Amino acid sequence: MTCNVLVEKIQHLSPSSRPVEIARLSTLILNSVDDPQELENPELLQQVLEDVNLRLQAANDQHCAMTQELESLAQSDPKKFSPEQIWVLIRSIKVQSQILRLYIGDASYEID
Repeated sequence: MTCNVLVEKIQHLSPSSRPVEIARLSTLILNSVDDPQELENPELLQQVLEDVNLRLQAANDQHCAMTQELESLAQSDPKKFSPEQIWVLIRSIKVQSQILRLYIGDASYEID
């Protein structure tokens, strides 16, 4: 399956999606399968699309939550960070890493 064909199929399955969302989904879907030809199966494509949407939404939710915590943390004096504030930084690094692994197709992208 080519990218163009996949984009057309995603547009058909998700007609309200904007072009940038379709491009994002195409990348994530292709990274989710070993063989793009598997996506010729409409049921499998639908299943992979739903799975990718769920993982993307979970990553987005985590990212939004971390962004709020980081904005609050940015107003603090780094010399006086508490252990909890250090953990906020560590969790934000983990969330960013998970999002990056989603996009590069790393199989270890488990989202906690």
